Amino acid sequence: MKRTGSAFWLRSPGVGELREVVLPEPGEGDVVVRTLCSGVSRGTESLVFRGGVPESQYAAMRAPFQYGDFPGPVKYGYLNVGLVEEGPESLVGRTVFCLYPHQTRYVVPASAVTVVPDSVPATRAVLAGTVETAVNAVWDAAPMLGDRIAVIGAGMIGCSVAAVLARYPAVRVQLVDAEPARAGIAAALGVEFALPQDALGDCDLVVHASATEAGLARSLELLAPEGTVLELSWYGDRRVSLPLGEAFHSRRLVLRSSQVGSVSPARRASRTFGDRLALALELLADPALDALVTGECAFEELPQVMTAIAAGELPGLCHRVLYG
Repeated sequence: MKRTGSAFWLRSPGVGELREVVLPEPGEGDVVVRTLCSGVSRGTESLVFRGGVPESQYAAMRAPFQYGDFPGPVKYGYLNVGLVEEGPESLVGRTVFCLYPHQTRYVVPASAVTVVPDSVPATRAVLAGTVETAVNAVWDAAPMLGDRIAVIGAGMIGCSVAAVLARYPAVRVQLVDAEPARAGIAAALGVEFALPQDALGDCDLVVHASATEAGLARSLELLAPEGTVLELSWYGDRRVSLPLGEAFHSRRLVLRSSQVGSVSPARRASRTFGDRLALALELLADPALDALVTGECAFEELPQVMTAIAAGELPGLCHRVLYG
């Protein structure tokens, strides 16, 4: 039986299209998944769509089931939720999350899918990869009881980090963004909101996720002596200037990177990638996280929608793609 599907491809920077694909014959231990919905990881996928991945990062930026190579043609994406149609009996009929691109149907090893808990609707489970990044960042940040924390950049990642940190006892968490409309999302997540000029200082920890020079500079300004900025932004091929004079050395400030491509060293000895993703899916039982989905389209509209997202004409957080 010939199995086919339709996939979203970046033909060349700035040009997306849908292509028919023939699925490989599933082997023993494989699953055939019919996609229910997928999510656009706005920052990374916009960068890929524009052709902004630096050549030095082509290997590091590969998605688990990417086809083709940067800058294109390439099939890219990693927020996919679907229904298992064929495979091991324990998985058939189950809703699963997979780090797979935007495609109507696909074949992967059963080990590549994670069952979505019954408490999490498929439409919210598309956020699993984003919340997984937040889990890893919080492991890296290692906040302490009573910490004063700012999260700068109320995009998908920043909001997810703020939502996870809000569960910590006795911490002050403030979500900071230059867009006043993000105050409503902060309220839905149960955290305070501030514009950059109004943000509270004397922070023990600042998580930076705005991908802007101004945001990173403001992060350093908000730190208490010996405080830490955890940098989550991905700048692609853009150079960033940073004021490391002034009081940076005298106040003994720390600037650290965090990246979801490896499990945080703080948990690497005791947690696997699968454990981390399963934890993210558990956290998605909270309906407050629905606030991170701010747009929807049909799969057939994705080429036009990605053009608008990459051009900044369709602002928002996670854009959910629905499959008929």
